Amino acid sequence: MSKVFERELKGILSGDLAWFEKALKSCPTDILKGYHSIIQKPFLVIRAAGSLGVDLVAIRGDVAFPIEVKSSVNDVIRFSASSGRSSKQADELRDACRRSGLVPLYAYKLKHRRGEDPWRVFTVNLEGARGTLRYVHQLLPKIDESVSGHYILRWNDGMPLHKFLEYLSHMPG
Repeated sequence: MSKVFERELKGILSGDLAWFEKALKSCPTDILKGYHSIIQKPFLVIRAAGSLGVDLVAIRGDVAFPIEVKSSVNDVIRFSASSGRSSKQADELRDACRRSGLVPLYAYKLKHRRGEDPWRVFTVNLEGARGTLRYVHQLLPKIDESVSGHYILRWNDGMPLHKFLEYLSHMPG
C-alpha cells in the first residue's frame, strides 16, 4: 500500500496534473494553489525503493532531497515499531545526509483526510546542510525523538506539503 503513496508523491513533485486531479480533488482552492506552484518548476523524481534506504529522490536545480514516505490512519507514527529498525534506518539516512550536505525529507500522508492537505513534511536535526539546503533545513519542522532515542512523527507538527512547495517555488533553481 505504501507504494501507492510513493507514486502519488512522485506524481505531485513531478508536476503531473493527472496526480493532482486524483490525489487532491477534495482540497480547497488555497491548498491546490500551493500544489500547482510546483508545475512551473517540477522535480525529477526517482523511485529508490529500498536501494538507498529512502523511497524517492527529488532533484531540481540546486536542490535534491532523499525522501522517506510514510502513511498511516493514525496521526502519530513511532519508529520504535518493528524492533527499532526504522529508527536505525533513519539514523543511517541522517548520517549519510550529514556527510553529503543533503537534507532528508520525511513525507507523511494521513490517510482518509478530506478537505485539507493530507501531506506533511519533516526533516531530522543535523549539521552540515550547505547552500540553499541550509535554509530549507531551518524552515522544516524536525522529527521528535522519544526518551529512548526513537523517532516519532506527529502529523500535526509537520509542515503542510502545499506550503513547502510554495516556498520551493520561490527559490532559485
